[in-house]
Amino acid sequence: MDLSGILNFGIGSLTLGMLLYAIVIFLVCVIVIRIVNTILGRMLDKATRLDPTLCGFVRTGAKIVMWAIAIVIIAGSLGIPTASLVALLSIAGLALSLSVQSLMSNLFSGITLLMTKPLSVGDFVEISGKSGTVKNVGLFYTVLDTIDNTVVSIPNADVTAAAITNYSAEPLRRVDLTFGAAYSVPTAEVRAAIMDAAAQDERIKTDPAPVVYLKSYNESNISYEARVWCNGTDYWDVYFSLNEQVREAFAAHGVEMTYPHLNVHIDK
Repeated sequence: MDLSGILNFGIGSLTLGMLLYAIVIFLVCVIVIRIVNTILGRMLDKATRLDPTLCGFVRTGAKIVMWAIAIVIIAGSLGIPTASLVALLSIAGLALSLSVQSLMSNLFSGITLLMTKPLSVGDFVEISGKSGTVKNVGLFYTVLDTIDNTVVSIPNADVTAAAITNYSAEPLRRVDLTFGAAYSVPTAEVRAAIMDAAAQDERIKTDPAPVVYLKSYNESNISYEARVWCNGTDYWDVYFSLNEQVREAFAAHGVEMTYPHLNVHIDK
């Protein structure tokens, strides 16, 4: 039997020649996919702004697409109708996308977060009423560590749809505190007491300088608002410390901290 006869030997419409041709195409596809993956990997490694999770997703997605194309080419070399195969893959993809619609929504929202970076790991943020330190920004969920040491996982679709307050985006934060003093105490004395309290804390910045405003006249006292600046990481420490220091400063300056009260006059 000559070579052409050997290549034409087979079962049904599948011949040995077609099988060998499909094997060659398969090997070529493997080599091409590896080369493309290598080039894509180097390009992604040079793109330092991209998140590693996103880079891994791009590599995996590209590999899946290339293998899908390879399967269609190999099937065509074996005499399998590729039009039917492409239609079948399209229907399967559509059915899968419909069944995991919410999952895909979270996935594309995760990609959006990783590309636009409105928040990063380590940032203290507030999302939909939930506040905490960002522990992880994944493809499906954003994970927060709250102040009371609980873990909150928020679907990425909800994150992108919500207003994100990032308290770590700027190096400095302003601490606003309101204090009440009696009407009988001069405004200058109240302001001096609060400024002395602020001067005792080295974490409070002198530029921008602390300021104290008379905020409002209330039924039982006058409200004063203190505004001081500190590093974002020192915010809560300064917040609670200044509250304590102002109490001591008011006592030292003789400033009365009043509370709501009611005077009753009885006429005979």
